[in-house]
Amino acid sequence: LFKQLLMVGGIERYYQIARCFRDEDLRADRQPEFTQVDIEMSFVEQDDVLQMMEDVMREVLHEAGVDVPMPLRRLTYAEAMERYGSDRPDTRFGLELADVSDVFGASEFKVFAGALAAGGAIKALNAKGAGDWSRGRIDALNQAAIDAGAKGLAWVAFTGTGEVKSPVSKFFTDDEMAALKATLAVEPGDLVCMVADTRPLANEVLGALRLRLADELELPREGHELLWVVDFPMFKFDDEEKRWAANHHPFTRPFDEHVDMLESDPGAVLSYAYDLVMDGFEIGGGTLRMHDPDTQKRVLRVIGLSDEEASTQFGFLLEALSFGAPPHGGIALGLDRLVMLLSGASSIRDVIAFPKTSSGG
Repeated sequence: LFKQLLMVGGIERYYQIARCFRDEDLRADRQPEFTQVDIEMSFVEQDDVLQMMEDVMREVLHEAGVDVPMPLRRLTYAEAMERYGSDRPDTRFGLELADVSDVFGASEFKVFAGALAAGGAIKALNAKGAGDWSRGRIDALNQAAIDAGAKGLAWVAFTGTGEVKSPVSKFFTDDEMAALKATLAVEPGDLVCMVADTRPLANEVLGALRLRLADELELPREGHELLWVVDFPMFKFDDEEKRWAANHHPFTRPFDEHVDMLESDPGAVLSYAYDLVMDGFEIGGGTLRMHDPDTQKRVLRVIGLSDEEASTQFGFLLEALSFGAPPHGGIALGLDRLVMLLSGASSIRDVIAFPKTSSGG
């Protein structure tokens, strides 16, 4: 918000190497204290921000001995989730997700039929080379799927000898089995994993299994691959609070052609939000910001803030925008995470001089 005030005040270009503090769980790629390269610019559209960042990354990576073809590939959020089950996909190996809902459109298997009747989907991936795994290893995959939120994992093992092993294949017709094999290019030695649920959950569960399987199958992940994920949803529905919440933050600019749907269909509104992904990690992210105070007020209403509450919490921003703000947007790059990836370190702790402990000390 302070960056936006700079843009309103006529400071058209801003960058800062900023120390950041966030109350987050420690992971291999996260620390509560880290460094960002923070950038904001006036009079830009999304392509301007992405092009600027690609120019920066080309030079930085070249200095580190890494040359990546530019311009970078762009995946929409919807495509990333459908194909990889993640909004920060590692695309250096296969194992892409497939939609097999049509294969089982008339299935008598109650789990599949129930998911489709409820408006869900049946998603699958083909783990080549895992068809001869022991039942114990496959059961571990099933537990991983349950831990990720699924009711269970439907699997079919096509062994190297041509035998089919599965607790669910007895519910499939010959035509369904043939269509499944054709859709996933199944060969002897393959293991097909399927999840039937809401489409978002099925994608996320298989996205998590995809990474686990890549590790267990020791799939090659050589070199570095960068890409953009764009066109994120503007809102997500909070099931606990039964209301819409901002997907990134409530100051992200919605697609111009979607503004009329803010109140009538919030779930369909896309936004000018973009993440820079490297080797399966988000190394940067940003948005275009709203520069129209009326649209900003409407978005705050969608997430449940009354005009009075919006004025109390964000009146300084709304007032600033009312003076006439330029179109503006930016991006923040995670410096420590980038150094971790370029150095080949396995943890962000290895590239921070004084990393925090699990207690934050």
